[in-house]
Amino acid sequence: MNGTTRARLDAALAANDIWSALFALTADAPADLPAAIEARYGRAAKDERRHLSWLLGALGEPAVPVFLRLLGGSGDDGAVELLGTAVQRRLKLPAAELHRLAEELGATEPLVDAMGLSDAPDFAPFLGGLLDHKALRGRAALALGRLGAREWTVPIAQRLPGLTGLEYGAFVVALELLDDPAAIPHLLRELAEKRTSAGDVHHALVALTGQSPLLPLTPPDGEYGELVNRAWSERRLDHHYPPSIGPVTLDSPRHARFTVEDGRGRIRIDYDPPAPGSSWPRWGKSLRIDGERVYHVGSECGTCETTMSLLGWPPRAAREGADRLRTALADLDDLGSGALDAAAPLIEELPTGHYRVHLADLALERVTDPAASWWVRRRELREDDEPYTEDPLDDWPGTDHFQLRDRIPGETPTYGVLLPSQPLDVLDADTVARYTSAITAGHRPAALALAWVEDIYVEAEHPERFLVAAVLDGHHKLAACAAAGAPARVLLLSRAEDNWGPAAGWSAAFDEVLGQL
Repeated sequence: MNGTTRARLDAALAANDIWSALFALTADAPADLPAAIEARYGRAAKDERRHLSWLLGALGEPAVPVFLRLLGGSGDDGAVELLGTAVQRRLKLPAAELHRLAEELGATEPLVDAMGLSDAPDFAPFLGGLLDHKALRGRAALALGRLGAREWTVPIAQRLPGLTGLEYGAFVVALELLDDPAAIPHLLRELAEKRTSAGDVHHALVALTGQSPLLPLTPPDGEYGELVNRAWSERRLDHHYPPSIGPVTLDSPRHARFTVEDGRGRIRIDYDPPAPGSSWPRWGKSLRIDGERVYHVGSECGTCETTMSLLGWPPRAAREGADRLRTALADLDDLGSGALDAAAPLIEELPTGHYRVHLADLALERVTDPAASWWVRRRELREDDEPYTEDPLDDWPGTDHFQLRDRIPGETPTYGVLLPSQPLDVLDADTVARYTSAITAGHRPAALALAWVEDIYVEAEHPERFLVAAVLDGHHKLAACAAAGAPARVLLLSRAEDNWGPAAGWSAAFDEVLGQL
């Protein structure tokens, strides 16, 4: 083991800001750091072991052999902590080691989670035996779901009537993970008899049936479950329902609304599978395009900061009607000129919901420096006694993007950002130049983006709004407008159900923000 590595580890553990020091150590981790952690772990105090365990987990798969050796020599408390770290890092431990720990520790939360990550189907009977364990049944159901143990679909579904709260949600999400049609009759029965957790059941039925009825946005108090039950009871599950776009209502030449029923959902914001070790069966969400998670978009937490984090680029598959859409958007002045008709094939790829459409002219700039991005600058602009001292990369979404040059007017600090769905550094220069010439000549080619507003009270101290948009078409147009300093014309589609905050019931916040541009 290199003495320098040992010295760096000692310095990190002795730092005043120990977590920042540990993060810095993982950013440039020497190859023998796992060995240095292992050597120190046996003589470390409890708090220091917690730091060492976290550091080991941050090193990922190369640290698994050290995890296994430490698990074999740790007491019960130490083994539980190491297991918890391995679960949080989604490290798959050998089935034989998990069997050994089950004999020594019995059923514990991190052991149940680790079994669910193991891909070992022989853990299913052990986990199934915990479905009536008051403290572990939710985790056991999710673990069975991750293992794909469909022989437990019906036993999980049959227990729904006796559950409430987070445990109920965990069992419903487990049925989604199992992706087994055998759960459908039980879920329909839940709607007919219970209805108190209709939102969770509706989400599961959409996932399992491929159907997606349109639900009202703001039903009277106490009637939501009845309306969900009615929507599903009126359906034929053996019938294929094609996407249906409701009549377009023009509120003004540049504002319109319509509905989509049985949308394909190939472009959507949806819940991620629950994180192993989390007590929340539904929390984080991601923007998905053509089955790929493109951006992690945080959660619906009303006091958590708005975030976007690039996960990967979607496949660049040709869409039906793409040429027709681009022709309609080539010089767009209002929504009555056929643009929405041309966009119909793409709109059908969106999820069921209530939509607002705004044709907006946005003063954009291209952002390549994290320090210049609203994701970072918003913290500096808050009325807060604490100066912003974090690394700008902590808030950087992971890619160059576009943003409004100025904050959106209004009492609440409001920012606008447009995130790309393809890397901006590979845009074709000739195409950008062609659009630049057209814009200079007075043409206004429009880009198309899926947009939403997050109306957040950060840490219950700072009111803040973000207009967030994911560009679906028109990256070259936006780059040309940003380079020319000309307003970018953007057709913004917003699903009311995706707007977060106090006014999420109908797109009030979205309309208000767009009205201030």
